[in-house]
Amino acid sequence: MDKVNKKNLVGQPVFKQIINIIPKEKFDELVIRMKTDRYYKTFFSWEQLMVMLFGIFSRCDSMGEVCDGMRALAGKLNYLGMESSPAKSTAGDALRDRDEELFRLFYFALIAHFSPFLSVSRKRKRRKEGISFEEFYAFDSSTITLFSDIMKGVGRNPKGEGKKKGGLKVHMLTDIHADTPQFVKISEAKMHDKNFLQYLNLAPGSMIVFDKAYNYYLQYAKWTQTGVNYVCRLKDNAKYEVQEVLFEKKLEKGEYGVFKTEHIHINYKETVEIEVEGKKRRRNPNR
Repeated sequence: MDKVNKKNLVGQPVFKQIINIIPKEKFDELVIRMKTDRYYKTFFSWEQLMVMLFGIFSRCDSMGEVCDGMRALAGKLNYLGMESSPAKSTAGDALRDRDEELFRLFYFALIAHFSPFLSVSRKRKRRKEGISFEEFYAFDSSTITLFSDIMKGVGRNPKGEGKKKGGLKVHMLTDIHADTPQFVKISEAKMHDKNFLQYLNLAPGSMIVFDKAYNYYLQYAKWTQTGVNYVCRLKDNAKYEVQEVLFEKKLEKGEYGVFKTEHIHINYKETVEIEVEGKKRRRNPNR
């Protein structure tokens, strides 16, 4: 009887099982198109993806911790298609120099690839109720405090030495139906949230939900003209005119729900840049 060299391994690590469902051929197509392996002899794009995913799943805090953790796996790295753990300097150089556009495009390629398996139950439920939003999004931000003055922080300067920690904001647009991020932008924490609504490319008929930190009347007017629906809490000092009361109900004690729906008009200002005596100035005419 011949010796069987082929082994059907069972009990593979969960990380390896996740890697197995990734369409590597799509990643290779992007690598060839973007030429991200052109100047690399050892640490290729796929290996960098494995290193970054390993750091995420292992909850590592630094590249040194990632490389040390992979080095501890010794010969088991063949599960990931790697011969050995990369040096910290090699992985750090690739993280800094390799174009991050490759991984951004691969993320959206993964969403398109797995879209048939993503949940659409909520969309179907809304259709049964006679209301259908093919594109339904939520937009919000999260502030991350840094321990060094890399990026300017948010809020007032504290008393005493007058210094505050730096920080950044992560603004994310999430597809409610698929529960997956569709847009991410990072900024200094001092930047106001409403400035990022202009980067959203929403199709007519879509719906977006956000909190009142993104309250921006001019953007509301533009969305109204293009047929984009939005839901947001109104500011306490907002000035508006009630055109018609569409629904009104008195809620009893302990009862919750919508008690009034109104058709309102909101006055807003539009910033216009003009040139006066060779200098550019900005003015806010009432609209």
